[in-house]
Amino acid sequence: MNQPVWQLKKQMCDIGQRIWQRGFCAGNEGNHSIRIGENRVLCTPTGISKGFLTPDDICVVDMDGNQVERNPNGRRRTSEILVHLAIYKKRPDIKAVIHSHPPHATAFAICNMPLPEGIHPEAEVFLGRVPIAKFAMPSKPDLADSIIPLIKEDTNTVLMGNHGSVSFGKDLIDTYYKLEILDAYCRILLLAHPLKRVNTLTAEEMTGLLQVKQQFGIPDSRLACAPTGCVGEQNQEFFATFDVQPMSASCGCGCNGQGSTTTQLSDTPDGDPTFEAMVQTITDQIMATVGA
Repeated sequence: MNQPVWQLKKQMCDIGQRIWQRGFCAGNEGNHSIRIGENRVLCTPTGISKGFLTPDDICVVDMDGNQVERNPNGRRRTSEILVHLAIYKKRPDIKAVIHSHPPHATAFAICNMPLPEGIHPEAEVFLGRVPIAKFAMPSKPDLADSIIPLIKEDTNTVLMGNHGSVSFGKDLIDTYYKLEILDAYCRILLLAHPLKRVNTLTAEEMTGLLQVKQQFGIPDSRLACAPTGCVGEQNQEFFATFDVQPMSASCGCGCNGQGSTTTQLSDTPDGDPTFEAMVQTITDQIMATVGA
């Protein structure tokens, strides 16, 4: 980090204020950190609202979680620092982590419902695929263990089952942006749900969008399979809650949900004679039009 430590501590307080004002954390919930060296990390303390932080509240720990400097206000480091440290160890390129409880995103986390993809450009470019970790006890080592296996090279956000979210990035501002975009996207999805209709991007549109993302220098492994129409394989659970369900893709390219060779209406039983007759009638009408 090129910024002086005192500036980074102030930035942590400013971000804490934004998190609190946006309602991403209530009471003394949440925590965030910045890696400032090979074996030094700044982190928020336990037991204080993120909206009331002062620079003297910020704690300094080593990469094992030991508090290594006396805190002027007698604060103790957050009990969930081990999650942050595990992320830093998994991804040395990461320099900041924010764990929060954004309400709209946490709604998906408590339902264990994957975020649908191939819908909103900003979510695709700045978040990409967001995995959901199984529930693990807060402040325990199991919490980090539930998250770390889900973090890939292009992952920057993870939903924590029945808990909240954790975002990470190149600096604290970048990481906070991801938190805002996450909750905004989830809010959009929940606002769209009563309308019972969502327009999904085509394979061509999604491929173009991921190409733009690549030009921004943001990696996304889905680009390799996007032309096959695979992006959106994890959409089914969200769309299953609609009265009328969009077409959904089922992965057939062996890429763990990143490829597709077939599409089907997810609410139609296989072999339904009424449905098959309807499809045949429509097909005959189309073919008649084509031949005219």
